[in-house]
Amino acid sequence: MCRSIKTLRPPVTPEVGEEDIRAAALQYVRKVSGFRAPAAHNQEVFDEAVDVVAEATARLLDGLVVRGAK
Repeated sequence: MCRSIKTLRPPVTPEVGEEDIRAAALQYVRKVSGFRAPAAHNQEVFDEAVDVVAEATARLLDGLVVRGAK
């Protein structure tokens, strides 16, 4: 998919912050849309997509159970 998106789950990344989640969401939306920076007429939908992906990512990470993790 996108090699610049890093694994955010523990223990691979022990400290995951909101900035990490948002950066991954932004990379994902950029990859899927094909735009590094959207045109002004697409900015709102682009930003909304980043927000939705970031929220889904945070829920995913909060809900994961990693075997052997302390």
